Amino acid sequence: MPSSLHDLLRDTLAGHRLTEEEAVRLFETRGRGVWEIAAAADELREQKVGDVVTYVRNQNIHVTNICKNLCGFCGFGRRAGDPGAFRDDPETIRQKARTAMARRVTEICLLSGVHPEYTLDSYVDLISSVREEAPGVDIHTASPDEIAWAAGRSGISTVEAIARLREAGLGTLQGTAAEMLVDDVRKVICPNKCDTATWVRIIKEAHTMGIRSTATIMYGSCEGEADRARHLAILREIQDETGGFTEFVPLSYLHEKTALFRAGLARPGATGREDILMVAVARLFLDNFDHVQVSWGKVGTKMAQAVLLSGADDLGGTMFCDDVSVDAGGEGADYLDPAEMQRITGDLGRTLRQRTTLYEMV
Repeated sequence: MPSSLHDLLRDTLAGHRLTEEEAVRLFETRGRGVWEIAAAADELREQKVGDVVTYVRNQNIHVTNICKNLCGFCGFGRRAGDPGAFRDDPETIRQKARTAMARRVTEICLLSGVHPEYTLDSYVDLISSVREEAPGVDIHTASPDEIAWAAGRSGISTVEAIARLREAGLGTLQGTAAEMLVDDVRKVICPNKCDTATWVRIIKEAHTMGIRSTATIMYGSCEGEADRARHLAILREIQDETGGFTEFVPLSYLHEKTALFRAGLARPGATGREDILMVAVARLFLDNFDHVQVSWGKVGTKMAQAVLLSGADDLGGTMFCDDVSVDAGGEGADYLDPAEMQRITGDLGRTLRQRTTLYEMV
């Protein structure tokens, strides 16, 4: 390992592939070194994708908040009999899809709890109804955990389940439910979700079938720097094998209204330093990813601008609603007007462009 941070960053920009150990060292950096790492990541971002900042015009549709998982980091999920629990009927879902079409979206994200009664047919019906109301729109849905659950409930393989979802109209897969791909951490933050090996297997199956997905991380709860580095290494290994990830999406843990924090099992989220380093180290480490996204709903628009100077090149989506972030304590996390995106990017001297889910320019 190079002796100085300066040498390590210089070597990385020259083509050295960071090791996990080196990623841990970068994540642990304090003081002015943080800005050195951010500057190197920004330089690499410019080399890879230029000065364009992209966004997708999308809408989240929340179908149900009833969930088998009830993860400690989530303020959204409910049991069936809990106050505020809901499960939309088919017509409500269709109406939400029509609203999305009126907003000229190119992507609809179906987001919900993993309802304990859902089978594969439930997901097929859901996707089919949205496809009918929103032809030509990318339906971005179905995390590996949802696929594992639906396949198990229906007694078929996950490959068969993915194929049926694609027939129904699935466009791209959500790389969510990844949280932290370290089972010791998963046992604390999401014990009812599929394990790391299952998540990896299902993502690879989808990629092999030509279905692309996002890659996510949820950081700032109870994991350490080595866990973050291991997670990035797993994503990089998958991308080496399949090339199926469209972008990397860091999700900063929102702690305020979560059971994990109230029980003393998690700290109060990531600091600003950690938000900057997560984006910057990801840009430097994930050398086989083109795009690193800013989750403005998690970090706020001012920090979003800071991480656009730290290796990020995408502002995610308009969303129009994000009950998951709002229920966890994220104020103003539901809609970002492209005019505000323009203000943020223009202030940095960067160019804002609308994209599709697969990063084709609109």
